[in-house]
Amino acid sequence: MTALVREAGGAAWITLTCRDRNRVVLEQELAGLVTARAAGVLCATGDGRAPGVRPEVTQVFDVDGTQLAAMAAAAGLPVAVPEAPEAPPQRLRPGRLREKQRAGAQFAILNHVSSTTRMANFLAAARAAGVTIPLLAGVAVYTDAHSAAVLQHFPGLHLDDERVAAVLGAPDPVAAGIAEAVAEARGLLALDGVVGVNLSGLGSSHGPAAGAEIKAAVGDELIRGPA
Repeated sequence: MTALVREAGGAAWITLTCRDRNRVVLEQELAGLVTARAAGVLCATGDGRAPGVRPEVTQVFDVDGTQLAAMAAAAGLPVAVPEAPEAPPQRLRPGRLREKQRAGAQFAILNHVSSTTRMANFLAAARAAGVTIPLLAGVAVYTDAHSAAVLQHFPGLHLDDERVAAVLGAPDPVAAGIAEAVAEARGLLALDGVVGVNLSGLGSSHGPAAGAEIKAAVGDELIRGPA
């Protein structure tokens, strides 16, 4: 994947999770990313499987995302970590992010939250806890019922139901979804401590190419700035 992204003119940040890989395999993955000259690695614990989903398969969790971040930093890779500001227990999230920073994280990608006010509150708590690394805020990109539902059912992620309903009920849901993502991104980028945004989600139920085009449209609007 790293080589394919480089050949396409990009820089690959590869996500590693701990559910299905033990420590030895994760060490091998990190060594491979160093050899492949990946731009960096996003170190996540990963979600446990829901009851009844592949019950015959063991869930590993030899290490968690914080320990994986330390392993990646020791391997010489640039390290990013995720954090979910509104996932329970919320009061522990700022300190958890600080520990990921201590482990070697160089920036963090935050999950979507239900409002910019709640994001601002989390940012203030994180700074008070000693977090100094740059933070990227998650922006939900959806243009139909399926792409919205995938985000709404993702653990630790929160969307504003009224805003989702407004997009899905619009005469042109694609245009409305793009406008909603642009507005959310601008609100988040105005917050002190947010240095960028992660355009997240499928974007569209019509396949990866359609989703990529929608996200590109959001990015173009952000680059151009307000009219």
